[in-house]
Amino acid sequence: MAFSSPQGLRQRKLSDLPWPDPSPRVDEEQEKPRPARQEVVWGKTPSGEVFRVPTTHDVLTALFHPAYPKSHLDILNLSLLGSQLVLFYLLPRSVSRTFFLFYFIFWRTAYDAGLGWVLTKQSKKKWIVREIQRLGWLDQNRRPSMRSWVRAQLAGKMGKDYPFDELPLEYNSWLLFRQLVDVILLNDFLAYCMFAFTCFRIPEGLPITVHIMRWIGGVALIAFNLWVKTEAHNVVKDYGWYWGDVFFQRGNLVFDGVFELAPHPMYSVGYAGYYGLSLIVGSYPVLFVSLAAHAAQFAFLVFFENPHIERMYGKRKPIAVRKPLFSTEARKAKQQRDKDSAPPKTSQEDCTDGLSTPAATEGETASETELETETETESTTPTTQPKKGLEPPFAKNESPKRAVKQLQPLSEHDLHHKYFRRDVVIAHNIDLLRSSDAMLVLLIFYLLAASCLPILSHRTTLVLHFAHACAWCSFHSFGLGLLLRAQSQSKFLVRHFLKNYHYPLHDNGDGAVQEAFTNWKSLYNMSLCMTYTSLVGLAWKTYSLPQSWTEGDDLLCHTLGALLIGLHMWAAVESFEVLGVFGWFYGDFFAEEFPAHLDYTGIFRYLDNPELMSGASFLGLGLISGSKLVGILAILRFLSHWWFLQTVENPHMRKLYGDSLRKEAGFVKVIKNVASKNARLLESRAGRHAPEIKRVAKEVKGTFDKVFEETADVVEDFLAKSKPKISEVMQETKVLLQQSRGRLIITRIANDLSSYDTAKYKVSISPSTADNMRFHLGEPIHVAWEAPQRHSRRDWIGIYRIGINKSTLVTKTSSFGMWVPVHNEEWDGDEPLDAPHLSSKGLEPHTGSVLFESSTLPWTTGRYEVRYHHDGKYNVLGIDGPFEVYVSKPSSLDLVSVRKCLVNIVPFCLDKDPSLIPRSCGGTHEPSPDPDGNSVIGARDPDDFSFWSERQAKRICTAIEQAFDVEYAPEVIMADANLTRLANRILLSKQLLVG
Repeated sequence: MAFSSPQGLRQRKLSDLPWPDPSPRVDEEQEKPRPARQEVVWGKTPSGEVFRVPTTHDVLTALFHPAYPKSHLDILNLSLLGSQLVLFYLLPRSVSRTFFLFYFIFWRTAYDAGLGWVLTKQSKKKWIVREIQRLGWLDQNRRPSMRSWVRAQLAGKMGKDYPFDELPLEYNSWLLFRQLVDVILLNDFLAYCMFAFTCFRIPEGLPITVHIMRWIGGVALIAFNLWVKTEAHNVVKDYGWYWGDVFFQRGNLVFDGVFELAPHPMYSVGYAGYYGLSLIVGSYPVLFVSLAAHAAQFAFLVFFENPHIERMYGKRKPIAVRKPLFSTEARKAKQQRDKDSAPPKTSQEDCTDGLSTPAATEGETASETELETETETESTTPTTQPKKGLEPPFAKNESPKRAVKQLQPLSEHDLHHKYFRRDVVIAHNIDLLRSSDAMLVLLIFYLLAASCLPILSHRTTLVLHFAHACAWCSFHSFGLGLLLRAQSQSKFLVRHFLKNYHYPLHDNGDGAVQEAFTNWKSLYNMSLCMTYTSLVGLAWKTYSLPQSWTEGDDLLCHTLGALLIGLHMWAAVESFEVLGVFGWFYGDFFAEEFPAHLDYTGIFRYLDNPELMSGASFLGLGLISGSKLVGILAILRFLSHWWFLQTVENPHMRKLYGDSLRKEAGFVKVIKNVASKNARLLESRAGRHAPEIKRVAKEVKGTFDKVFEETADVVEDFLAKSKPKISEVMQETKVLLQQSRGRLIITRIANDLSSYDTAKYKVSISPSTADNMRFHLGEPIHVAWEAPQRHSRRDWIGIYRIGINKSTLVTKTSSFGMWVPVHNEEWDGDEPLDAPHLSSKGLEPHTGSVLFESSTLPWTTGRYEVRYHHDGKYNVLGIDGPFEVYVSKPSSLDLVSVRKCLVNIVPFCLDKDPSLIPRSCGGTHEPSPDPDGNSVIGARDPDDFSFWSERQAKRICTAIEQAFDVEYAPEVIMADANLTRLANRILLSKQLLVG
């Protein structure tokens, strides 16, 4: 079992920890003649207690050497190991194979799942130490017999330098835990060997050379495995072998040697012996069991070891930090000067020299120099002079309050967002409104569908082609129509690209419009091509050559069909000549700077909507193929395009061009004139019956007009009356869905409330910084509580929106993470650690306070209340509220007001962390070095900020949406990472979307 260090190679020096040196100081001259003394190793508990770490012996020597005394746990271990050997010789081969398989599974599960679970809880909440302390195993007053037994078990296995009574609880707990680990590890190893030996066979049909190579390879792998384990133990000693850093810290851990061979050698190449033994026994079951056991060990690494390393040694790296990049020549010159002068190393390079194979999954260990740098940074806060002027809106990407104007140095952060914008990596970052992504998804879908299709009958093939053509025809009219209507009404496509992609501020928002229009053009052209391609494919599958062209109407249908197809092609060409690419791709939905004027020339002199003739090709192919399916598709095409004209294009034309639209097209006007002349001619020839015919015609026309007007009035009245109701229903449905998601919990209710004085439970909200019950979004909320002396230590307090819980006795909805425990040490995440127990009378104060901050706060504005709950359940013992969560909104849409709001919003979203928030808001950032190594405080913009995680960027997105009604993706916020840039972007978005 390997202890993996951060980066796999770093050294954690004893001097990194500010522990006192217990030995008296002597002069070097007096030390030199003295003989070398045994190295003294010091440990440090989480509470800060420093102690001398005694010498430990390896498990094999202590267990099998007859000179060492054996504890009761050693006797248990030897008995289990001996019983395996006895059963191997007594049981029949078939029975022993099955027995040892399940026996190995048991011990492997105890190792990877059992120890992983226990160590994870110990790493997070010191669970093992707390349990031993709670049970009183090492307490002389509570359990003297148990303490004496534990002392006897441990003292017999340790050396003379083991003072049991003087060592802290953490160290003795680790020694006791080590005994359990020895039992599991040795039985796991022996059970695997016994299973492998029961599967031994000599494969038949192989030459002798293969058998020789098989044995040589197997022995070599086993020998390599033993060397890796031995070398790893020599490096990490018992402290790393038994996960000692889960219990206490110890210096002088150096990770070199075999740890430079591979990442996590104990879990990777350290299991080569499994495969060596599989080669020797020549069994596939052993090989597959070895693979499964090795996979389980990697699961142990992923789910326990790596998270523990990150918690213990990992150093968080902020995101979106702008560190100036200097020219290569300047860096080379500085390196040459450093080489000539050879100054002592004082940078972070001290801890990275010689690191050649860092593990990807490992954390980082702060070296001594890094710790000093962090301390200096925290204690030295750069002062920022008050800034005087503000830049006008849409200024360059500089802080508006700079006292001295200067060009910002280039940073890797800005370079990254210049060349990379949510690029698709396999299937990650797929955006179906980006044409290249949509084509990629379609290509993959068609290839998968084609490869998965079985051999189909002719009828099934026709149905498939018909469904395919209908899908594309519907998408082209309805899908793209709805998308275009949303663009006309709310600039949906432009809003989408503004939200999800970062654009330079100097383009005044043109980048989002251009990219939205470019992707729309590509999607529209693809859909148009696929619509007609699928139509032709359906017609081809349904077409068959006539047996005789002179009989029947086949020749006539082909002729009419060809004429209709030609009519469609002519109409499309004529339309394109008049519209150009701008009108062909509906450019007036996007590009507002183009002049709005209409040209009724060419084919538009005669028809308002010549694109209706696109259905002519559908009819033509239907006549040629003689297929009812193609005819049905032609009807669908006419109806869908009529819907597109009435719902999308005509409303947009009326909104854009207004009264300049003509009443009637030339073709319609001529037809009406001819009809009017014919009506007068018919009236003159009708004689005395003319008035009657005229009256009947007027009545019929009036009836139709009346029916149409009444129908239109009814529909409009229905829509006008139902629109607010529909909006209300939609809003209520949204709220109900959110509440129902919160109610998808099993409400646990306690039945022992009768033993508690519920009247003594109180909870109260401390006023905000403004001395009222209004808290800014992200502002920490202090809540004071009062409870009886013997209250449950698993009590908790949650924040809920007003009205979501009807009952004041039981909470029936989820808090969505907005809760904190009254006693944090009693919880492991969302689960209580132990069985419920009460606070001891007289030892625990009956009052206290909790703090809601960061992810436990509500990040949506509204009115809320706090609820005190009993014993990890949902019984309510106290309520206080309401209080309001609000967000700052600008008084006017100008740079000063918007930036002022962001000054309030951003620090709260970044948890007021001085290392993250802008220096203009009181943050502290490390100065950036120039090529000469000198600190340049002004190299970074005072308005720059950074993040620990993307979650903080999402909070800023949420706050901006509520404050300014503008949506951004976290990537856009992280790309800007500057107050003034973000304020300019908000102003640009408002101008582009509202203007």
